Amino acid sequence: MTKTTRPFTPDWVSSPGDAIAEFLEERDWTQAQLAERLGYTTKHISLLINGKASLNEETALKLERVLGSTAAFWLRYEAQYRAALAKKEEESRLQGWTSWLDQLPVRELMNQGVIPKCVLIAKNKPGVVKNLLQFFGVASPEDWQKCYGSLEVSFRRTREEQSDVGAISAWLRLGEIEAEKLDCPKYSKSKFEKAVQEIRTLTVLPPAEFEPRMQQLCRESGVVLVLVPSIKGAHVSGVARWLNPHKALIQLSLYGKTNDRFWFNFFHEAAHILLHNKENIFLDEWDNGENLESEQEREADQWSREFLIPSEYEGELAQLKSKADVVDFAARIGIHSGIVVGRLQHDHLIDRSWMNGLKESFCFQGVE
Repeated sequence: MTKTTRPFTPDWVSSPGDAIAEFLEERDWTQAQLAERLGYTTKHISLLINGKASLNEETALKLERVLGSTAAFWLRYEAQYRAALAKKEEESRLQGWTSWLDQLPVRELMNQGVIPKCVLIAKNKPGVVKNLLQFFGVASPEDWQKCYGSLEVSFRRTREEQSDVGAISAWLRLGEIEAEKLDCPKYSKSKFEKAVQEIRTLTVLPPAEFEPRMQQLCRESGVVLVLVPSIKGAHVSGVARWLNPHKALIQLSLYGKTNDRFWFNFFHEAAHILLHNKENIFLDEWDNGENLESEQEREADQWSREFLIPSEYEGELAQLKSKADVVDFAARIGIHSGIVVGRLQHDHLIDRSWMNGLKESFCFQGVE
């Protein structure tokens, strides 16, 4: 049986002053004698020995001449000491920040492989805090609050009960990370308008065919499209936001997973990019268009409805009584029949249990 040994990690830190004190003991010198030889005050020597004064290049060169060893040795010793001190201070800070974990979906992020899995006991929590700070790209929970916790005031929600800011911020960060991997030209409204027109024609295709073309069209217009699985507690279907003045992001969670919801959500977020300002984060939950809180949400909702099924065809919807009728109508206006079914159900023209066989469920590669 192989015995596993752990690396020796003492809780004490040795400073260059310890080595200086040993030299003094070996030579039977006093601190005053060393101060005289180095050209420093006795007080400064005391501070060096006690690790309270930094050892700089000048002091390293003097120690090389007076005590031996090299200046590089003394500087390396000092650097290692300061790094060890910083590590101990960091450990203390992380320990003091563990209550921050209560605001975040820690286990969900572990399950998704975003941060390493571990048992959430006291000794492990500082490490989890460090991993989450690295994930969010912030130095402290206070900085997270400034960058993400305060985003709540920018959310334009479809439902007031979307209150788990920690889960929402984690989902948003996952989208940011994906978007950071992708380069794109500056946003062009005219190009994006043309892109969404072509994307509408892709609704009849399976995901393996439309997804890469859809992402390419968006990216060429200065809009990054990313798919990120929803995080428990976030209750999000999509978000439209600006990462900077020239780069927009549409992030979808496949909430609901049926193609009628997916396409409505995409064009809803596209409407926010095309119609509304760059300061807000338009965070949306699928709710069948009901209880929309803002005029901007209502505008995006209406834009998506009319873009998918133009108003001149609305009068025909009530006449669609069979699957064959729906399929023929969808083919005539150039969209998938599942989208038409979703509209008929939403408008209460058919029961929600009817014609669901015409819808498709999506499962994108890498997204469950």
